[in-house]
Amino acid sequence: MMEIRIPEKAAGILNMLHQAGFEAYVVGGCVRDSLIGRRPDDWDITTDALPEQVKGLFRHTVDTGIRHGTVTVMLGKEGYEVTTYRLDGEYEDFRHPAEVSFTHKLSDDLMRRDFTINAMAYDPGQGLIDLFGGVNDLKDHVIRCVGEPRERFTEDALRIMRAVRFSAQLGFEIEEKTFRAMQELSGNLVHVSAERICTELMKLIVSPHPDYLADAWKAGITRVILPEFDLCMETRQNTPHHCFTVGEHILESMKQVRPDPVLRLTMLLHDIGKPQTRTTDESGRDHFIMHGLKSRDMAETIMRRLKLDNHTIRTVSTLILWHDYRPEPEARQVRKALNRIGEELFPLFLEVQRADCLAQSAYMRAEKLERIARVEKCAEEIRAAGDCLSLKTLAVNGSDLKRAGFSAGKEMGMLLSELLQHVLEHPEDNDKEKLLSIAAQRRFCLDTE
Repeated sequence: MMEIRIPEKAAGILNMLHQAGFEAYVVGGCVRDSLIGRRPDDWDITTDALPEQVKGLFRHTVDTGIRHGTVTVMLGKEGYEVTTYRLDGEYEDFRHPAEVSFTHKLSDDLMRRDFTINAMAYDPGQGLIDLFGGVNDLKDHVIRCVGEPRERFTEDALRIMRAVRFSAQLGFEIEEKTFRAMQELSGNLVHVSAERICTELMKLIVSPHPDYLADAWKAGITRVILPEFDLCMETRQNTPHHCFTVGEHILESMKQVRPDPVLRLTMLLHDIGKPQTRTTDESGRDHFIMHGLKSRDMAETIMRRLKLDNHTIRTVSTLILWHDYRPEPEARQVRKALNRIGEELFPLFLEVQRADCLAQSAYMRAEKLERIARVEKCAEEIRAAGDCLSLKTLAVNGSDLKRAGFSAGKEMGMLLSELLQHVLEHPEDNDKEKLLSIAAQRRFCLDTE
């Protein structure tokens, strides 16, 4: 008999339900992940006990989804969702059932689930309950709907995105009939909230296979949730620096950067404005002048549409704006780059540039990567030397200038900016007396003009 090791607290909940005369199983993702050797994040439990009966057995519970039969059992600071076997009624909004009814049959509960690999249950006494071939689909690396795919996707349109997301996370293929239903019904994603769309999209792009976004494109998903990407897939780049369409380059660039949400999102959107900036010269070569600025503006709009948080929007937007900026590995230029991009974001900026380069053609790739490596080394030396890179570490501030007789206001801000630019070129001049002298000379020059 196949055996799954259940954590002590989850096993304790099963035992409590069993001792009270109820059926109980761990179910869904925790079973799937256990069978493929992954450590589950959550251990969900399904039972024929009604919610009030579950609450009567445990001292501390939370009604997290009582309407749909879910009670969270708290054991210390850990919560375990316990859900009564249920049948879903009619789905009226392409997302949620209008009503649910409880049942005493585990098979009814498993039948309503999305994919075969998520429709397995396990109890140490009875072993694995696999009514729909989930084990075989795990072995064959296949994502397949439980029952009729059109019914599952009509019930809950978000499952269309979840199919691609699970495929990308696990490296599985989507079964043909399931994929055809996705193509047919992807338009129903317009009924799903932006927050839910964003959650699935982010899980997809930080997965081991972010390039499986191509399947979302083939299924018609991006046409609904990210139409800007569809245009990128259709936009060629006739230039020696590229060998892919804009969209294909985006997919490859996500593969070339570590699975950090900010970095993957940056790569997804870094060239999103290229189709709008494309021009072709007399020789037939394409140019994408100022595409970083256009991509930044479009990315901000897209990220707000997806309801991402302001910090992520600001960070990703900054990286996109500067992603095509190429300072030479010379101290003065690198100090200015550190100032413009920010010391905190500069390492991410270099990761973005590497991924961008590795997703291009082989033309001058070695030279491009060498420049990035030398810029990185130069930045490390600048930091080690403690050079001033922002107004925070400038040796003078507004109070110093005011005491020296300068008036507060816009002119003082401009003067501080000029002093900073001077120090970025001449770091040895970051001294209060020296800078006050430079400021005084500037005022003298203005007075005599």
